[in-house]
Amino acid sequence: MRLGLLGTGNVARALAHGWSAAGHDVLLGSRRPEDRTGLGLPVAGLNDTAAHAEVLVNATPGNVSLELLHSIGAPALAGTPLIDIGVGLSEDFTELSHPNSSLAEQIQAAFPQTPVVKTLCTMDSTAMTAPDGLDGPSTVFLSGDDAEAKRTTGLLLTDLGWPPSSHLDIGDITTARGQEHFALLFMGIAGGLGSHTFNIRVVPRASA
Repeated sequence: MRLGLLGTGNVARALAHGWSAAGHDVLLGSRRPEDRTGLGLPVAGLNDTAAHAEVLVNATPGNVSLELLHSIGAPALAGTPLIDIGVGLSEDFTELSHPNSSLAEQIQAAFPQTPVVKTLCTMDSTAMTAPDGLDGPSTVFLSGDDAEAKRTTGLLLTDLGWPPSSHLDIGDITTARGQEHFALLFMGIAGGLGSHTFNIRVVPRASA
């Protein structure tokens, strides 16, 4: 599958390496691709990345994601599933840029012809591509309105090492709020553990 990852930071690079190892054709998108050479991954401009992609991944900081997507334009994004991983946090990591909504909801509202799926934003990039490196199984969430886009996202998560048993579809795009708002608890847990490499697991009630 041709995957276009918007962003060239730790998350985008980790995912690109993970999906490339699984056999996908990955391309990183940057506003200044000429300044992002030497990453060991192909980099192009945003519009070229969108044109390349069968699936787009937003791995940009959540407080600039909408601006970046608008620069590409709705016609170029129409019909292409977009996996949104971004979370908007203040510089001191204490406030969300979308406190009464979610970035994913705002992207979906701004680009109604682009099916958006929120996932992977409850963990650090080190866990996203190495779930088997954690001390036991954990949970990856999916939020979105489009069933086919969720199915495609699930396949891509499996290619990163997340077995289907770890996937939890929590509902429509409004449930992305819970995923993004977990960022504040994530920072507290990271401080308590002294590490960003962890994830959470949903543990249901034991069967009778």
